[in-house]
Amino acid sequence: MGGCAGSRRRFSDSEGEETVPEPRLPLLDHQGAHWKNAVGFCPRVLVSGICAAGSFILVAFSHSVGTSLCGVVFASISSGLGEVTFLSLTAFYPRAVISWWSSGTGGAGLLGALSYLGLTQAGLSPQQTLLSMLGIPALLLASYFLLLTSPEAQDPGGDKEAESAARQPLIGTEAPESKPGSSSSLSLRERWTVFKGLLWYIVPLVVVYFAEYFINQGLFELLFFRNTSLSHAQQYRWYQMLYQAGVFASRSSLRCCRIRFTWALALMQCLNLAFLLADVWFGFLPSIYLVFLIILYEGLLGGAAYVNTFHNIALETSDEHREFAMAATCISDTLGISLSGLLALPLHDFLCQLS
Repeated sequence: MGGCAGSRRRFSDSEGEETVPEPRLPLLDHQGAHWKNAVGFCPRVLVSGICAAGSFILVAFSHSVGTSLCGVVFASISSGLGEVTFLSLTAFYPRAVISWWSSGTGGAGLLGALSYLGLTQAGLSPQQTLLSMLGIPALLLASYFLLLTSPEAQDPGGDKEAESAARQPLIGTEAPESKPGSSSSLSLRERWTVFKGLLWYIVPLVVVYFAEYFINQGLFELLFFRNTSLSHAQQYRWYQMLYQAGVFASRSSLRCCRIRFTWALALMQCLNLAFLLADVWFGFLPSIYLVFLIILYEGLLGGAAYVNTFHNIALETSDEHREFAMAATCISDTLGISLSGLLALPLHDFLCQLS
């Protein structure tokens, strides 16, 4: 009691100056919050890892389209749940981790595409290749439970860099900085206000992903060249690998290139879509190597939009809003991919009938 009262005590004017130490949460409340956060993230991470392993197993042993689609659903659950979980978790760490997270996800896509391409071309069957990937979910769980350090000892603001001077709040007036982790206490009105500010970044990211996955889901298979030694399946795999290479390169570029106006990236990706759609229709590109360059460029645009969106949000949100802002913005890629699938698949079937 005495220690608690003393910690809040003000010195009188006669003692020189008046100081008010920062209030501290009671020990029990602090420990309770710690365990709630730990348990909350631990089911999430376990579910993500289990779904990832399940997706490999289902697709590897699938003998029907329905089973394969179930495997794809499990993979989507793992990816979506993992993304929203770990991006929310970045609010508790220095802002530099966003660059590393983006680079890691880009590298994961490239490694997945390269490993599948390399192992299948080396003679392994698709089933053997998928089963060889079962170590990846185990690595995910090990990295979270054994490698990741507690955020309590970290400074959420990170390197206070010169960016803080140029920081522009997403909402009209910026609330006083507070420790991250209080987003669960935000009122619905506060969440709506923050979400409206996020639309400046959410909408262009949705557009980028819509155009990107319209190309990937609707056009890749139709960009087929007969004047090359690569089979149809091999061409598709090379498209995927080059796309992932572009994503990895641009998601790792935050240290040397930062883009605030992500609308420009959305516009360029839409032009990319229009150009490749015109080629599918009219067939004017003479060589597959030109398509290789365009797909690499497509990946560069998509990766740059992703990493710069989340980096800008980390800079322009207060600590108390950052966790919610990161989680809310995760809907962008999911929404863009879903909308593109709804339109790209029927268009793909239509173009196949024409050819």
